[in-house]
Amino acid sequence: MIDSTHVLKKPLVTEKATFDMNEDNRYTFEVDRRAGKDDVKRAVESVYGVRVAGVQTLLRKGKRRRLKYGWVQEQPTKKAIVRLHPEDKIELF
Repeated sequence: MIDSTHVLKKPLVTEKATFDMNEDNRYTFEVDRRAGKDDVKRAVESVYGVRVAGVQTLLRKGKRRRLKYGWVQEQPTKKAIVRLHPEDKIELF
């Protein structure tokens, strides 16, 4: 079990994530790769004080980038899409 403050790294604010935030009450976060769905749910509930209805997670493969000293492989990242109770809301801005 991971501490709640270390599970959530940052909220992801993209065009699609902002649409989901406003229309479907779903929020996207970058999370620790070792965190499971229960850890993410517990972290969001404790940090933001809301009720979580569901969590979806996905792993994004790290890209290969060409730099002046050769090719570099980025680390894979984990993303979590959190669906909240219809009465709850998170103010990110």
